[in-house]
Amino acid sequence: MDIEEDIKALQLDSSAEDTVLVNVEDARPDEAIKHDKADGEDSLMEEERKTDDVEKPDMLEDELRDEAHPDLKPEHVEPKGVSGKESSPPEDMQVEVEVNKKRHLNVVFIGHVDAGKSTIGGQILLLSGQVDDRTIQKYEKEAKDKNRESWYMAYIMDTNEEERVKGITVEVGRAHFETETTRFTILDAPGHKSYVPNMISGASQADIGVLVISARKGEFETGYERGGQTREHVQLAKTLGVTKLIIVVNKMDDPTVNWSKERYDEIESKMVPFLRSSGYNVKKDVQFLPISGLFGSNLKTRLEKSVCPWWSGHCLFEVLDAVEVPPRDPNGPLRMPIIDKFKDMGTVVMGKIESGSIREGDNLLIMPNKAAVKVLAIFCDEDRVRHVGPGENVRVRLSGVEEDDLLSGFVLCSVAKPIPAVTEFVAQLQILELLDNAIFTAGYKAVLHVHAVVEECEIVELMQQIDLKTKKPMKKKPLFVKNGAIVLCRVQVNNMICVEKFSNFAQLGRFTLRTEGKTVAVGKITALPTVADSA
Repeated sequence: MDIEEDIKALQLDSSAEDTVLVNVEDARPDEAIKHDKADGEDSLMEEERKTDDVEKPDMLEDELRDEAHPDLKPEHVEPKGVSGKESSPPEDMQVEVEVNKKRHLNVVFIGHVDAGKSTIGGQILLLSGQVDDRTIQKYEKEAKDKNRESWYMAYIMDTNEEERVKGITVEVGRAHFETETTRFTILDAPGHKSYVPNMISGASQADIGVLVISARKGEFETGYERGGQTREHVQLAKTLGVTKLIIVVNKMDDPTVNWSKERYDEIESKMVPFLRSSGYNVKKDVQFLPISGLFGSNLKTRLEKSVCPWWSGHCLFEVLDAVEVPPRDPNGPLRMPIIDKFKDMGTVVMGKIESGSIREGDNLLIMPNKAAVKVLAIFCDEDRVRHVGPGENVRVRLSGVEEDDLLSGFVLCSVAKPIPAVTEFVAQLQILELLDNAIFTAGYKAVLHVHAVVEECEIVELMQQIDLKTKKPMKKKPLFVKNGAIVLCRVQVNNMICVEKFSNFAQLGRFTLRTEGKTVAVGKITALPTVADSA
């Protein structure tokens, strides 16, 4: 009895804080289950509670703090080892292993409007099991109600009503599918000339391009002639760093074509010289294949001889699987141009990691506004991961910055080696096609597109013209240049932008100049001001 009384006395003497902890401890299982259900991790938390008594007080303090200050909750996503979310690593790590197991490629679908890009994207998702039959039936009915029965496949990629009513892609559609060896991110670029800036933003994230050409009589010619988007998309793709191109000749099932070898050869013979003039090595970097996007012919399985007796080559999935992944540096300085941002339990930014890696808990910098941020969570495809490397399209939740303070074209980078922020740079430009009667000289104004940046710019000085034959600078300083010329010039922008020298980071150092809806020049940055504002 004496011993029991002593124990009771000791318990009464214990501090108020301990009492709070004991009370919370008693109430905790129900509350924990609520949290856990939201995270889908009931069983893991049960095991944690049974085995991890040492960590409980800290866990409880974190939980109490969360309840007292709900707005601080995102801070606790950081994996500290003593936080209330301790149970999530096993699942996240599992996902991370899964993500890293397969190589990853970003594929952009480009081409003239109505060539069938969205339909092919939709068919790929259906064939790879990303879309169920029920959804397809729903889209078929919707398309039929609009008297557009052949559009139903495109509805998988074109998700908003405006795109479905008009039958044209406006935004860059984004989806994921996998083969046995590779994870792919599909970027479905708009083909209409009014939305070329959106196409540029899609192509700037891609590793490889699929140029879709319609074989239907009259449609190939419309896309290929001057002013057609087939030509402009090829030139832009090359400028934006899409080094490999798969050219799919679509609509081969059309009654005007009927899998005709003559039509296929005619298209190939017209495209090859143009591809060469755009800078592609046709033998090494370009591949042609006939397909039907609407019926899925030659996408996942090879064509049957009964359908197309003359084709014995690969199907699209095989060609995509055989593409080599471009070299990427996971240990380089982090560079992630922001293409979009939104609010979701903090500020979430989207983009493709061009160099370096991101881990949960990293302290990073957003340039050019020099905002110090902390990584709270990383999402790759639809999965949450702890760590992600270069080449991945990701969503990153950050603390330390408001969504309103960010713009497309800002860059998430490492604190130790931030990206230079400049208002002026020297570039080597190739003039493609100036508007009627325009002269390219100092004072020429255009819209600059570099990674996700869209900014008005002015040519302030023509420094040297390059001789097209010798590839060496001419002695005489040019006053103006014409179509086809290559010139070294100084470019100035109104607002500070984040860029790199082409020789250091090709993807952040190549750009296009557009004016009045036409691409007039492409270029690469050769020098930045010596005192680039990168502090």
